[in-house]
Amino acid sequence: MAIGFRILTRKRAVAPEAVERFRTLPVANVSDVMSRMTAGGPRLRPMHGSGVLAGPALTVKTRPGDNLMVHKAISLAAPADVIVVDAGGDLINAIIGELMLAQMVRRRLGGIVINGAIRDSAAIRAQSFPVFAAGVTHRGPYKDGPGEINVPIAIDGMVIEPGDLILGDDDGLLCVPFDHVEAVHAAATAKAAAEAKQMANIEAGSHDASWVDSTLRRLGCEGLA
Repeated sequence: MAIGFRILTRKRAVAPEAVERFRTLPVANVSDVMSRMTAGGPRLRPMHGSGVLAGPALTVKTRPGDNLMVHKAISLAAPADVIVVDAGGDLINAIIGELMLAQMVRRRLGGIVINGAIRDSAAIRAQSFPVFAAGVTHRGPYKDGPGEINVPIAIDGMVIEPGDLILGDDDGLLCVPFDHVEAVHAAATAKAAAEAKQMANIEAGSHDASWVDSTLRRLGCEGLA
C-alpha cells in the first residue's frame, strides 16, 4: 500500500435528489442543526461570482503547492461531484486557475473546494461555477505529487469522507456526513421554517423577545428593569 501516493475508488456518494433538496437551505440553518460544531474554517470563501455549492465529495489530499492529483481527480469526477482538496492551507502556489476551471465546467462538475490558493481570480469571479478557496496568488503549481484521491481529509477540523455532502454559500462551507444526510435535512428544513415565521413576526411587529430578560435573570444579571 503506497500511503501518500494512491488513488482509491469511492464506494458511496450522496444521492442527486438529496443534493437538490439541500440547495434551497441556508448553510447557517444546516450548521445550527448540527450543533454549530462543524465548519470548513473562515478562510475558505467563495471565489466565484454567485451560486450555491452542493454535491458529493470527491476528496484529494495533495502536497502543498502541487496539483498533479487534482488534474487526475478532474478526469475521475462524475457530473455534479464536488472536488474537495486539502492542500495544507498553503497560499504560496495556486492549485487551480482558469484552464482547470474550464475543464471542470466542461465536465459539468458541481464545484471545487481548495484548502489552498487559486489564480486567474478575475476569470473565476466572472463565472458561476462554485469555487471556494483560502486565497489568491499568481504563482503557479507544481505537478510532481505525491497525493491521494478518495481518502478521508480534514479542513480546520471538519472531517470529509468521500461521498459526503458538501455545501457552501456566502456564509462558508459545511460537510454533512453521508449517514446523517436525511436527518440533517429534516431538522434544517424545520429550522428554516421556524426562522421564516420569526421573520414574519418581526415584520408584523409581533416578535416576542421576552426570552432575553428570562435568560439574563436565570444567569443572575444585575440591573434588570
